[in-house]
Amino acid sequence: MFDWKPVLYVIGHLLLVLAGGMVFPALVDAAEGNRDWQNFAASVAITCAAGAILIASSHAPRIRLDRRQGFVLTTLAWVAMSGFGALPFLFSDVVSGYPNAFFEAVSGFTTTGSTIMVGLDQMPPGILLWRSILQWLGGIGIIAMAVAMLPFLGVGGMQLFRMESSDRSDKAVPRARQLAASLFAIYVAASALCALAYWALGMTFFEAVCHAMTTIATGGYSTTDSSFGKFDSPALHWTATLFMLVGAFPFVLYLNALRGRPGELFGNAQVRGYIILVGCAVLAAALWIWLTRDIALPKALTLAAFNVVSVVTTTGYASADYMEWGNFAIMLFLVLTFIGGCAGSTSGGIKYYRLHILADYVIKRIRQLPYPSSVSPSSYDGRPLSPDIRLAIATFFFLYVVTVGAIAFLLALFEIDFLTSLSAAATAVGNVGPGLGPIIGPAGNFASLPDAVKWILSFGMLLGRLELFTVIVLFSRAFWRS
Repeated sequence: MFDWKPVLYVIGHLLLVLAGGMVFPALVDAAEGNRDWQNFAASVAITCAAGAILIASSHAPRIRLDRRQGFVLTTLAWVAMSGFGALPFLFSDVVSGYPNAFFEAVSGFTTTGSTIMVGLDQMPPGILLWRSILQWLGGIGIIAMAVAMLPFLGVGGMQLFRMESSDRSDKAVPRARQLAASLFAIYVAASALCALAYWALGMTFFEAVCHAMTTIATGGYSTTDSSFGKFDSPALHWTATLFMLVGAFPFVLYLNALRGRPGELFGNAQVRGYIILVGCAVLAAALWIWLTRDIALPKALTLAAFNVVSVVTTTGYASADYMEWGNFAIMLFLVLTFIGGCAGSTSGGIKYYRLHILADYVIKRIRQLPYPSSVSPSSYDGRPLSPDIRLAIATFFFLYVVTVGAIAFLLALFEIDFLTSLSAAATAVGNVGPGLGPIIGPAGNFASLPDAVKWILSFGMLLGRLELFTVIVLFSRAFWRS
């Protein structure tokens, strides 16, 4: 039979961490004389109690996870953290009903950034800080999952990036845990540097801290309805662009750079290719804005760089309503919604390395057609690619497209227009944030959508963040056979 104790034991500890995160917004509200601190206190008590019960009922002297338990833990941890993370929203009455609260929490914890909240400029500071903390916790959780868990589960080709120092067995501890701890230190340092830069360039200390957490996490939650459009400072926009890219690069490479191998960062094939891709997209958008919207080239370049990087890294900030830039820009942003960042980063999407490997495989297949007996071995960044990895990536890509299509069809059942349905599905599975169209575009939000649609999109956000296979395999009867 399936042993639930290790899974519940770990989730119990994660809930205690989540409760600890709730203390900070409670203190901020209390310092401001805002009664919302009581709502956070109640949320802390409930979350702590749930975590303590799970730990007490499933305590084991030594925790080791096998492959099946890894799948279950990864999925249930994200669901549990989102479910309890919704409590402050629900108790504070800033949203109506649990579906809205859960949607906001899932969007935060998966670093998607889609929101149903309006009037952020008048929100209590504790709620604004809690939104940022959710995304910050989700960001480090994504990195830990990507480098410490997914390689051992073998989903979607992530095994290509397994660290040499990691345990090669089916067990996810202890070396992977040590790796995650090192990456956590880098994550904290990057967040602190980003906050200091924002503060020095004109944000208040509170705004700088909140935006730094959601920038490095590539989440996109802001403290204002106008997002980065509130800050009329090219220096701030370029700084945010830089730090969004920092969040979209593999954090393992930062660790290698600190260990004396700095050349690996920009010598990595994935990073080089990603920079070229983003640079081409920025240049195309800037030229389009300059030529068609009567905007000076320096401003057009700033607008294009910030918004293109925000979408392709799945951050979701906006400094302008790019729906007003014309059909070419709309199509460009729709395509960017699917791409995402690099493996081992906080970004969502398909991930650049998968698209690179797929494109290379297709090109080789076409070249091989006239010579069916020829052999063309595949490699990536100097590493040979096994057929298993290519098959996993091709399967992931197919499943990704099917999932986006299925969710778009479900949304269409609620009489939602084509562009909104497709972009909502793409932004949910890709964990991007804003969609396209007048309802959920960069100038809108998801508040007006039916509750059933919000549940569907919440499931889509979890699917995308957990690399699809991790969740879908749980619905297989064979998975639960002993």
